[in-house]
Amino acid sequence: MEVPTGIAAGVVLVLFGGALLIWCAAEVRLRRRVRRHGVPASARVVADEDPYGTLDSAPLLAFATLPSVGAAGTPGSAVSAGRGEVVLARPRGHTPLRRPARYGVGADVRVAYDPRRPALVVLAADETGSTLVGDLLWLLLGAGSLAGGLGVLASLAAR
Repeated sequence: MEVPTGIAAGVVLVLFGGALLIWCAAEVRLRRRVRRHGVPASARVVADEDPYGTLDSAPLLAFATLPSVGAAGTPGSAVSAGRGEVVLARPRGHTPLRRPARYGVGADVRVAYDPRRPALVVLAADETGSTLVGDLLWLLLGAGSLAGGLGVLASLAAR
């Protein structure tokens, strides 16, 4: 491999792997924080406005926040009398390639949301199943890319 090509490939792999590892860590930390310190709620899966069906595998959820949470007029919300605001949001975290049948329109699911940002919602731990496998696969991809890039750069430095 030519030196300039090797340097470019090594830098790209290192940047991709490092960014992926940082993103994975931030996403896992965010989901964990919202599940532990967020406000539990019951949400209903509502129909998407997608004319082609469900292109997004994450279900669109509607849930009511506590009256003291959120301000009227925030994006994706509507105020209902005495109940706070009604928020439409898609949950963060593990979403399979195809939407499972249990997330059909009208299904009730348990969620937790961030009281400061009600649109930040995650499915409750028992609703998602194990996300450990998906998180580990993303971690392995990031670590492999980082290691591969460092290996390419190290081999070029040894010349």
